[in-house]
Amino acid sequence: MNIIICPGIHKPELTRDFLEALQSNNSLNLSNYWTQKILVFPTQNYPAYSAVHILEFLQHYSISVQTPLVFISFSAGVVGAIGAAWGWQLLGGKVKALIAIDGWGVPLAGDFPIHRLSHDYFTHWSSALLGAGEDSFYAEPAIEHLDLWQKPNLFQGWWVYPAVEEVPERRIFTTAAEFIINLLQRYTISLNS
Repeated sequence: MNIIICPGIHKPELTRDFLEALQSNNSLNLSNYWTQKILVFPTQNYPAYSAVHILEFLQHYSISVQTPLVFISFSAGVVGAIGAAWGWQLLGGKVKALIAIDGWGVPLAGDFPIHRLSHDYFTHWSSALLGAGEDSFYAEPAIEHLDLWQKPNLFQGWWVYPAVEEVPERRIFTTAAEFIINLLQRYTISLNS
């Protein structure tokens, strides 16, 4: 499995901070094997919102369609990531999940798990109108848009499990980093089962 990071339109240092924040989170006993298969789409060279460029990037690295992908995307990168995920499947590939961080206003749908993270409750609520996906997260109290990407380990909020059949919605207070790491562990473990 490969993890494809699709940043937004911002300085590359923020993406390095994001990855370091995930890797430094020791509270979940995260194994390091998944961190060795991370590819970061270079938004300093290509438009963050371009699905075509993301697919070309995957081909440049000779990623086989046999390799399942998890997309982690932020802001304008969510537009490119959802298009690339659909494109990857059209090429015969498998998408394990798409994690959309502050993709406000981006419709999200697919036949793969989709998870949203938002910097505040309003963004969480209004984005859900365009496709809520599965488990989601929103910061509480609200934080700045870029802070959610740069420092996901520093900000807390609500992990929301949607209502399913007879089970009502549930919420757990956690950090954005812990939410993302739990999702990555879920999709990595499911590969082996």
